[in-house]
Amino acid sequence: MNEPILSETRDQVTILTLNRPEKLNALNCALIDRLLAILDRIETDNAVRAVILTGAGERAFSAGADIHEFSQSVAKGTDVALRDFVMRGQRLTARLEAFRKPVIAAVNGIAFGGGCEIAEAVPLSIASQSASFAKPEIRLAMPPTFGGTQRLPRLAGRKRALELLLTGEPFSPERALELGLVNQVVPHEDLMPAAFGLARRIISHSPAAVASILTAVTRGLNQSIAEGLSVEAEQFARMAPTDDLREALSAWRGRRNTSRYP
Repeated sequence: MNEPILSETRDQVTILTLNRPEKLNALNCALIDRLLAILDRIETDNAVRAVILTGAGERAFSAGADIHEFSQSVAKGTDVALRDFVMRGQRLTARLEAFRKPVIAAVNGIAFGGGCEIAEAVPLSIASQSASFAKPEIRLAMPPTFGGTQRLPRLAGRKRALELLLTGEPFSPERALELGLVNQVVPHEDLMPAAFGLARRIISHSPAAVASILTAVTRGLNQSIAEGLSVEAEQFARMAPTDDLREALSAWRGRRNTSRYP
């Protein structure tokens, strides 16, 4: 059996590849469980500063959940389908969303259903011009179940998200950019270089500061502004005693003292 997730680390960036190209990288239980296990391992690995998540092959990032496996869960009853399918997928997207290192989705092809929900959950996404997105669950007479009814409206706005959720129609990477689902659209051959470039720009900064910003944004986004500001202050309090902050302030003062400004 092929390894469902390929993992390679280059220059402090780990590339995780969904590796079921013959199934358009559909998300089955084995793939999700393996991806969760790898995320647990690399989150505390100081040799890894950022993650790029992409799909194997030329056709798909991920076509979504493995419908054959999902159908078997549904046939066993609602409780089994919720446990084995819905909760597992929601754990994955929540894990990606709250990961304390930047995760960049490099969307290389089809990102339908659960594949689109991964792109919604990760902090940053870059899409190939060959990518295609869709929320096709309505065609199976069901809502999205990996967080798509919650994250897409927060990214795109309620009315624009509902149009996509209620029609199931595919949309282009340019539309995904307009909706705030991706940060950038690039020619297909530039996808991985662009993802690496973004990762390198981020990891040039303090890892603790990167983690604090990711945490503040993720935790504060769905709270009131007052609660979010408390999260922001809490994250600053974690950084205030660190050598990273002291050294950065010292370097900044040194540069300013040599400038023409007082």
